[in-house]
Parts: sequence; C-alpha cells; structure tokens
Amino acid sequence: MAPPNRQSENRRNPLARTTTRRSLLAGVAALGVPAVAGCSRVATASTADGGDLLERLRAAKVVRLGIAGEIPFGYIDRDGNFTGEAPELAKAIFKRLGVDGIQPVPTEFGSLIPGLNAQQFDVVAAGMYVTPERCAQVLFADPDYQMLDSFVVRKGNPKGLHTFRDIVEKKAKYATGTGYAQIEHAVAAGYRESDILIVPDQVAGLNAVEAGRVDVFAGTAVTIRDVVKKSSRTEATKPFAPVIDGKPRVDGGAFAFRLTETRLRDAFNAELHKLRKSGELARIMRPFGFTKAEMTDLTAKELCGG
Repeated sequence: MAPPNRQSENRRNPLARTTTRRSLLAGVAALGVPAVAGCSRVATASTADGGDLLERLRAAKVVRLGIAGEIPFGYIDRDGNFTGEAPELAKAIFKRLGVDGIQPVPTEFGSLIPGLNAQQFDVVAAGMYVTPERCAQVLFADPDYQMLDSFVVRKGNPKGLHTFRDIVEKKAKYATGTGYAQIEHAVAAGYRESDILIVPDQVAGLNAVEAGRVDVFAGTAVTIRDVVKKSSRTEATKPFAPVIDGKPRVDGGAFAFRLTETRLRDAFNAELHKLRKSGELARIMRPFGFTKAEMTDLTAKELCGG
C-alpha cells in the first residue's frame, strides 16, 4: 500500500482519508519537519533538454518526497521516524546523485500525481504501481519491486478463498483498501464494485475480517504478510497473480517524476540499476518485508505499454 494501484478513490468513507492524513501530518510535525500545504511549491524546473531539476536539487541539498503514509512504502513509524521502502531507497539513490537530504510531503494517495505536477514536491515515493493511464501523466523510473496479491482470511481459510474468482463464486463478503488495485482486480473477476467494502488501510481490513464483517481482505502480498503478524485469528493466503482481461498480471511499483524531468529520471534509473546489480537494493528493501520474489527486472516501458 502502498503500495497498491489505488486507481479508485474511497467514495463511501471520505473521513478515512482525512484521519490518515491527520495522523501522518502529526508524525511529520513531531519530526520537526514542516508540513507542506496545498499552496506550497517547489522551484519550477526548466523543460529544456530534459529539465534541470537535478541540478536544482543538488544546489538545495534536499529533495521533497511525496508520500501517502502507507506501510511498508512510505510512512512515519511509532518512534516518529520517516521511513519505508521508498524513502530508504530514495536516501540511497539521491545521496549517490549528490543530494543528501530528503523531506516528506504527506498527502492522500489520489493527490500524489496532481501534487507532483503542481510542483508541491519533487518526486512521488509511495510504491506507486506503473500503469498506462499514469504513464500519460508522469514519468516513471523502472520498478524497484514487483508484487502479487494475497488475502487476509480467518484461520484455516474456512471458505477456501485463494483467488478473486473464488470470492465471486462463493459469494464471499469482500473488502480492500482505499483506491487499492485490488478493487479493479475483483471487478475484473466479476465482483460488483458497489458490493466491495472500502476501508482506510490494511489494519482496518484485518479488523473487518476478525470481526466477521467480511470474509476476506485483499492487498499486496507484502502488506498482507505484515498485517497478519498482528493477529492470532487470521492468516495470509499464498500470493497469486490476479487475472485481468484473461491474463495473469504482475504489477510493479516505482518512483514518479514530472514528464519534463527526463534527466533526473535517467540519472535515478542508472543508480537504481547499480543497486540492483550489486544486491544493495534487496538489502535496503528486506527490512520492510520484501523478499527475493519481489525483486524484478520489469521496466517502466513494459508496464506503460510502450
């Protein structure tokens, strides 16, 4: 959830996003980092020759990262530290690029692309899935991870739910998170979108399964693995690829840049590939629940459909 596709926004629980944002802002304040309001702007980069944002960031010695407050992708932890898979990777790559400081800019997931293009921050660092629709709006780095889906179910998986098709055929009560890709995945299997219970995050999904309000909660495999550790009454199903348009699909998450900033994206990619080749990428991501199965050679071009 982060890292999830989140193509749909929560239409039935608007307060959930507000609560998440408030808690995240409070965490940022505790860090002594100024929260960035909607009217804030970063310096406008030139659109000539692939943009000059990299040079500007080197001069400023800090890069602003748009995050959505989702474990394990980018969040404020219990000790008030800014962390997550994407921020930690950003620290490593931007240091190599001559930018030592990073600053979180929290926002709702659905505001990340508009905020980036409105220059409220420099980079989206939220484990965002690369999709053709998004590729028309932002410039993606190559994915730093690939991801399968998984379910939270009650211990023993009494309804035998292993795929989205199982949920449809067994008329299971289904929940997923605000804007998660798993909304689309369930609908593609034949589940009515209006019947999906949308909850704020994976913890709310776990609670819904434990309370019997739903039979299953779906998310990314890494998110589900993490959240079931908190429960003795639920378990995670085996990760699987959802079937979209008749074909299994493996999604990939990546950093996003403004369309004009090809020089920054290319420099970022070059360092990302070095980290992958050396094994450092896997080491950085391992503490956040990413395994060898989540490492990938997928490219943004492939996922953008180009």
